[in-house]
Amino acid sequence: MKIIDAHMHYYNIEGFAQVAANAGYENTAACWQKICQENNIVFSVAMGNTMYASSRFGGVPPRLIDLAAPFDEENYNQPQNIGYCLGVQSELITLANAEQTAREFEYYISQPHCLGIKFYPGYQSVYVNDKRHWPLLELAQAYHVPVAIHTGDTARPTGLLKYSHPLTVDEAAVNFPEVTFVIAHCGCPWLVDAAEVAAKNANVAIDLSGLLEGNPKPLQIYNQQAGFWRQLHTWLNYMGDYSKIMYGSDWPLVNISSYIHVISHVIPEKYYEDVFFNNAVRIYSKISDLL
Repeated sequence: MKIIDAHMHYYNIEGFAQVAANAGYENTAACWQKICQENNIVFSVAMGNTMYASSRFGGVPPRLIDLAAPFDEENYNQPQNIGYCLGVQSELITLANAEQTAREFEYYISQPHCLGIKFYPGYQSVYVNDKRHWPLLELAQAYHVPVAIHTGDTARPTGLLKYSHPLTVDEAAVNFPEVTFVIAHCGCPWLVDAAEVAAKNANVAIDLSGLLEGNPKPLQIYNQQAGFWRQLHTWLNYMGDYSKIMYGSDWPLVNISSYIHVISHVIPEKYYEDVFFNNAVRIYSKISDLL
């Protein structure tokens, strides 16, 4: 079965080396390519690799952070099997510079490997539907690219959960019905709320990234946390539409083969090809030109 990892990370920041080691890996480009070969991952979506830092038109371009300079579209140094979503540092955007920010982002959105936009509520103390985001949401609408939203728990205790609750996606989805929103991490631990927002709104999907970490034994962790996985299965069934669900790993957070094994126990087998491949091709529609 071919797999698309619809939510991973491909950059070198403090702490990621240890996170990768905990999962049995090195946080390197070579390690990721080896993982892909071993698990038949034919494409992956890297989250947040271009971050808004300053003005493209008045100074330094938005900052690029990565493992091996893979996202420099100007120099054509882009792995064919990896796309990215632009990461937004919302606290640096104001109503006064929001339009300018969207113009800066448009350069990247127009590039073939830029698949969408990524917001980080919780890490950034700004709600998804804040009007400073509206020009970016209008940009996503114009270019027919999805908007991925960090939801649920934050990796740092300084994060504020009121901003990252999946219910906050509902208002943006209603205001921008032509934009596809992706609730990352299925809103964990608010699985029921994520499922309801996706069930209610035709333009909301879910990715299943980041629900485990480290290098667990799949069946052991599945049995130890049986209640959690039953709830996930229950609320995905409640949502009732597996065309809205995508596999993602949050690499380097978790061992990939173990995670694929666990997720395959949550998803009914008849939906494997959709969840592990087809839905990502449709939602991140530029992928079809890169495969």
